[in-house]
Amino acid sequence: MRRLAILGGGKIGEALLSGLLRGPRAVDSIVISEHNPERAAYLAATYDVQALPVEDAVRASSVLLIAVKPQDIAALLNEIAPHAEGQLVISVAAGITTKRIEAGLAPATPVVRTMPNTPALVDQAMTAISAGAHATEEHLVAAERVLASVGRVIRVPESQLDAVTALSGSGPAYFFFLVEAMIDAGILLGLPRAVAAELIVQTALGSATMLRDTGEHPVQLREAVTSPGGTTIMAIRELERHGVRAALLAAIEAARDRSVELGKVED
Repeated sequence: MRRLAILGGGKIGEALLSGLLRGPRAVDSIVISEHNPERAAYLAATYDVQALPVEDAVRASSVLLIAVKPQDIAALLNEIAPHAEGQLVISVAAGITTKRIEAGLAPATPVVRTMPNTPALVDQAMTAISAGAHATEEHLVAAERVLASVGRVIRVPESQLDAVTALSGSGPAYFFFLVEAMIDAGILLGLPRAVAAELIVQTALGSATMLRDTGEHPVQLREAVTSPGGTTIMAIRELERHGVRAALLAAIEAARDRSVELGKVED
């Protein structure tokens, strides 16, 4: 039986657990291990899964999904190393390299590093995956099956994963931030909050669907809305005048740098 153990019951661990249970069965069964007893009890009751101590979860599973915070990775590897042998290890810990994880486990352990994002909660995650030194095509396919249950999956070289973390891993926060600002603008212009929120959320959903389904470049879609001398071009001018594009570039670059830092701290 192919059992998956999710090691870490935080937000991303719960998102993956929820999606795996909803979607096509990528594994035969799932257990979860979470140090906080109250959190473990909540997850077990909410999702009808076993919450086990780390040692028991590792021994009972053929696939280990590491979903702890980067600063907790060293302690977790120390816990699981004596009990892990031959399992596929999938990590969603931001900034932590496959080399770092391999060094903390038995020789030749197959490790796949991944970066999903929180839309996994609604089966719309974007996940990038990279193989470690001992992960084969078979291991990559197995990891893809697990992560595809909560959204789309692409393969990238591990050297690109810090950029992926900054772009799509943290990406939902950027969109939420922009939507929050646009709702505030609607309120400033006299709209009720509920009306402004409905307008903006549906506009965001429709715009994302157009980007995905038409295959057109964002510039083409933007220009289709931007009439000469109209309302949109006036708004775009203000966005450029206030450096919104430059701010986004700088923000994503800062997130990439932080992902690199997290990996170096653990190395």
